[in-house]
Formats: sequence, structure tokens, C-alpha cells
Amino acid sequence: MTREDLLTQKTKNFKLKFDITDDVESLFVSDADEVSDEPKKDETDKHTKKEQILALYKQGVTDLARIARETEARPSYVAQVLQSEKLISGYFDLYTTTGVEQNVYSRFFRNVLSFKTVDAACESVKKIDRLYNYFERLGDRAGQHQAMVVALIGKNRARWSGKAEEAKVFSEWLAAH
Repeated sequence: MTREDLLTQKTKNFKLKFDITDDVESLFVSDADEVSDEPKKDETDKHTKKEQILALYKQGVTDLARIARETEARPSYVAQVLQSEKLISGYFDLYTTTGVEQNVYSRFFRNVLSFKTVDAACESVKKIDRLYNYFERLGDRAGQHQAMVVALIGKNRARWSGKAEEAKVFSEWLAAH
């Protein structure tokens, strides 16, 4: 048996799983073979991403990953646009505002996060720490966990916003807990 035969046999039932697409065949179409009914890039550039997202959703496309692919937007941005227009609810990720309730503990942490300055980050950590200690006194481990999640969100948001010193404030608190 040749090497090619072995590879063919071993990969015969091999399937790829993608988080963003279910249309695996489209990933293997060469540029020369590709035929599309979609408008050319120049035509879609006339509309903002937000307008494109809303138009697709109103046309019946409800899969966030598909909308993200077709508009070349991040799934979190697609969800934010659709939530702000009250077309969907219940989507939460790193960039979801803490003003939206995600669980029973969310109301305690509403608008606690700020990292505009190092002082604002320190103030946020003080509030998070107070809540962490409150839940510790109650023996509520889930509440403590929520405090840690909020601190991690603060650290990541600050870090990805290019605010290393502010991120360090959250990071140090997390390391101590």
C-alpha cells in the first residue's frame, strides 16, 4: 500500500469542525472556481457594517456566525448591534456591558468596571474586593466567583485597550485571590 493510499484510507471519514462555518466545502473552493451571487465588495462598502448586519437579520439570517462572516465583523459586534436594536437578547461575552444583567449576581456588579485611569481601575478593584469579601462572609462561593470574573473582564478589557498599567491593577487583585 502506498503512502497516498494510507492517507486516503485514514482520512476518508475525517471531518473538520469549524466554530464559524458549517459550510466546509466553501473553504476548499479555489478562487478560479468560486461563483457568487453575493454583491461585489464595492457594492457592500456603500453601507456601514451596522446597516449590513441589520439588513441580513431582517432578511431572516439569524445565525450570528454567518452574519459575522458575511459582513466581515466580529461576532461580538454583530451581537451588540442586534441587542442594541432589541432584536436579540441574552448574548454575553467579554465586551458586554456590566450594566446588563447576566445572572443573579450581576446587579451587585452593575457599572463597577472602569479603567479610564489607574485611579479608576483601583476604585473598581476596591468595589470588587468589597463584594468578594461580602460573599465570602455569606459563604457564597458563586458570588465570589462572579467577583473574580468581573475582575478578569476588567483586566482583559484594559489590556486589549492598550492600558497595561490599568490591567495590572486587576491582575494583581486576581493573583491575590
